[in-house]
Parts: sequence; C-alpha cells; structure tokens
Amino acid sequence: MKIIIASHNIHKMEEMKVMLKNLSVDVITLDNFPEIGEIPETGKTLEENALLKARIVNEITGLPAIGDDTGLEVDALKGAPGVYSARYAGENVSYEENVNKLLKEMEFIKEESRTARFRTVTTFVDGDDLITAEGTIEGIITKTPKGVNGFGYDPVFYIPKTKCTFAELSTEEKNRISHRGLALQKLCKFLFAHWSTNKTIGE
Repeated sequence: MKIIIASHNIHKMEEMKVMLKNLSVDVITLDNFPEIGEIPETGKTLEENALLKARIVNEITGLPAIGDDTGLEVDALKGAPGVYSARYAGENVSYEENVNKLLKEMEFIKEESRTARFRTVTTFVDGDDLITAEGTIEGIITKTPKGVNGFGYDPVFYIPKTKCTFAELSTEEKNRISHRGLALQKLCKFLFAHWSTNKTIGE
C-alpha cells in the first residue's frame, strides 16, 4: 500500500516519512507527481488547510493522502501568527524573515508573557475515508534564536521540560515530543484501528 504526503515542504516531508515508517506502508511524496504544484492554503483554520491538501492530492493521484497544517499560536499576539505562520512576513518569505517579524513584534513583551504553542492538524483522506488527528506542545518564545537544527520557528520556541529550543534538539528528540510528532503518532493509531476493521483498505 502507498500513502502520499501532500506537501512540497522538504523539511516536513523528511520528518513525516520518519514518523510514518511504523505504518509498514510505502510513503511517497509529491516529488513523484511534478504536475501537482503548490496547493494554496485558502482555509481559515488548520483543520481546513490539512483537509484541503489531502483531498486535492487524493483526488488527483487516486492514492491515500496525508495533509497537515501547523500554526504557532502566541498568547501575547492573540493567537497570531496561527494559520498564517508560514507566510507571517509575507508570501514566499524565508524562515528567518518570519522569525525576525515575530521577535520584532514581541520586542517589549516580558518573559512571563511570551507563552505560545505549536499546533498541528493531520488529515488522512482515501476516497470517503477521512481521519483527523491533532498534536499540541506548549512553550515560550525566546528573545533570540538558539540552535541550528529544525526549521521555521524552531530556534525561538523554547520547551521548559527539555530546557532547549526545538532547534537545539536532535531530530529524534524533536519527533518524540513535537506537535507534528504527536499528531502523527495519534494518526497512526487511528489508521491501525481503521484498517483492522476494514481490511480491504490496507490490502
């Protein structure tokens, strides 16, 4: 059985392929389908965007697809950047530009008020079959970037229980506790249960 990851983000694809390996399926990416361009994230919520991407890729390829969307929700910014996290500083911007805008907007916010969370929604679509799972991790936005691993806002997202930012953790450590890791762990459990009661989907 094949499952396709509905994303062109190379960092996401690498993380997700590692975390989905326990499904014992062939995980492929949109690199196998160059005719599928960027899928506009027109949804107003993470849930809508995850479903949109999975549904479009499933319809085009005929393969079961997993879509996801992630948002960084900063309490002092009333939940922003949220669903607009990837394009916070504008369209087609770098990770660094997004981080710089975030730090600029939080320049005068005290440490005790810099609480935030990463939230990921993953959605599996195979025809009429639809399964959704969510993962969340709480943290604090640092005043300066720390660490060289990860991507996106990882260098400024500090997790108190690890005493590190995401960018200071190894890939394995991050996958165990991250929002995306938690969402995919739940999704895999749901898929195992789903396939155990509907054998034809897993065959």
